[in-house]
Amino acid sequence: MAKFKQIEIKSFLDYKADLYENENFIEEDPISIPHLFSKKEDIEISGFITATISWGQRKTIIKNARQIMEMMDLSPFDFIKNHSKMDLKPLSRFVHRTFNGTDLVFFILSLKNIYVNHGGLEKLFIPNNINDNMSKAINQMKSIFFSISHKHRTRKHISDPLKGSAAKRINMFLRWMVRSNIKKVDFELWKSISPSQLSCPLDVHTGRVARKLKILNRNQNDYKATLELDSYLKKINPKDPVKYDFALFGLGTFEDF
Repeated sequence: MAKFKQIEIKSFLDYKADLYENENFIEEDPISIPHLFSKKEDIEISGFITATISWGQRKTIIKNARQIMEMMDLSPFDFIKNHSKMDLKPLSRFVHRTFNGTDLVFFILSLKNIYVNHGGLEKLFIPNNINDNMSKAINQMKSIFFSISHKHRTRKHISDPLKGSAAKRINMFLRWMVRSNIKKVDFELWKSISPSQLSCPLDVHTGRVARKLKILNRNQNDYKATLELDSYLKKINPKDPVKYDFALFGLGTFEDF
């Protein structure tokens, strides 16, 4: 009976994932911002910054992320590498909820350090072992990201699974960078990470739907809940468990499941 139920849920989630993972999904989702670009570095920088401010209303997220890109002359990689102190002044006035201009300016400076001295964002996220999930890699990335002088307030904008966080926004960013581009939504830009290593971005919507489907029991949306959900999704799709983010998010956001 339990096995039949798992097959039934897989079929349902496959159907919903296929329904929502298509180019129509892009326009009203924050992933529309990295889709403005074609250069690898522009995609990953714009994606990282957009994912970082991805909480609140999606229209506001997209509007504010677009504003940041315009302040960087729609050339984020070139801006990161070549900006002057004067170029940073307009960014210092930016505000998105608790992410402010101080945070944004630090992100620009840290990203410059990462691209000049550490080989770029992708290298910071590469896991030590093909069987590892991304939690240790996110932790090591955060350590390097904050290795230059910064205000303590800015640290809260990058979550750490090893400190108990679901790290929804970073896991969403990693989905964008790693998963297959066959449906033209995610980018399949980073070949050094396997989709099987990714974690489902767990938020209010995905958590609520997962609990209603009884594939998640834990009440808090934290790292332990992420591991529990990952465990189930990897049973039904070991190679690409995070495709079901489209199903869970779509059911919660668009269908009020």
